[in-house]
Amino acid sequence: MTDFTPDDYLFMTQALRLAARGLYTSMPNPRVGCVIVKEGVVVGEGAHIKAGKPHAEVYALQQAGTKAKDATVYVTLEPCSHHGRTPPCAEALVQAQVAKVVIAMQDPNPLVSGQGIAHIQSAAISVSAGLMHQQAQVLNAGFVSRMVKRTPLVRSKIAATLDGKTALSNGESQWITGAGARSDVQHWRARSCAIMTGIGTVLTDNPSLTVRELDIERQPISIIVDSQLRIPLDAKVLKNPQVLIAFVSDPENKAGKLATMGISLLCIPNDQGKVCLNSLLSHLANNEVNEVMVEGGDGLNGALMAHNLIDELVIYYAPKLMGSDAKGMFALPTLHAMQDVISLDVEEVRQFGNDIRVLAKCVW
Repeated sequence: MTDFTPDDYLFMTQALRLAARGLYTSMPNPRVGCVIVKEGVVVGEGAHIKAGKPHAEVYALQQAGTKAKDATVYVTLEPCSHHGRTPPCAEALVQAQVAKVVIAMQDPNPLVSGQGIAHIQSAAISVSAGLMHQQAQVLNAGFVSRMVKRTPLVRSKIAATLDGKTALSNGESQWITGAGARSDVQHWRARSCAIMTGIGTVLTDNPSLTVRELDIERQPISIIVDSQLRIPLDAKVLKNPQVLIAFVSDPENKAGKLATMGISLLCIPNDQGKVCLNSLLSHLANNEVNEVMVEGGDGLNGALMAHNLIDELVIYYAPKLMGSDAKGMFALPTLHAMQDVISLDVEEVRQFGNDIRVLAKCVW
């Protein structure tokens, strides 16, 4: 195992901070940061901000100029070795005659995986990998999921009372949480490639599913799971730049009108006559969607959870009680043994005003 120095950790931490600059904008590409160091001094740095724009290594090399020769490069993801939207970064590092490259994590993209490292090493440049690997992987969890599992990372956001209820029995739910929690949600939306909800939520709440408060150039794709195309043609969500409706049947003959409005339609039934969620997620991955945020009711959340399709939960608990007749978080089949319960790993607990946010991963 490579022994990394305190300085190595310092400069890689800086590279990870740079990578985070692309949190809301780099998709479908990964978030990558690069720092070039010579004789203990940073001579160049860069971040990949947007697909089609130069990669982090290119910006850092441009800033370093001739000082890049014999320098050490810290990069959060293995430099690419193939021609994509931009030229390969591995070759750019070779041409700059750097002395050493320190990489946080290997690229899970099969077009790159290991080849970038091999190309750099073939030029007699030292390569060390694995420094702060976990932090780099968290930053690009959606990209890794799409490359490895061929499905986006699915993150469900839920606002609930302390007794685990998400809406009154009549469907009313606005607002369970306070302004601080609702503002925090905008950051999760902004980092997502798509926001998914079910037709029940559309009919009850008429949400926009857009990023507000933050100044970003793009809006996430809006995805509606609507088996029978019950969505009203004047629903707020249909005004968004990109909308995809997954359905099974069209009893009211709305498909033509929706298509005329520029809405994308995807007919993907499962054996039970409902939308096949596995096929929907595969479709999204094939269309370069890295992260999906689910903002639905207990029906959609329950269906996703029952099929092991939720990776992470972002739950905001408000200090309120709704009682046993209110709606829960997940409509799941009845469990009869503790060995069948779904386990979670709690990763963070944080307070926003009077509300508590819990970040948890599903253990599948």
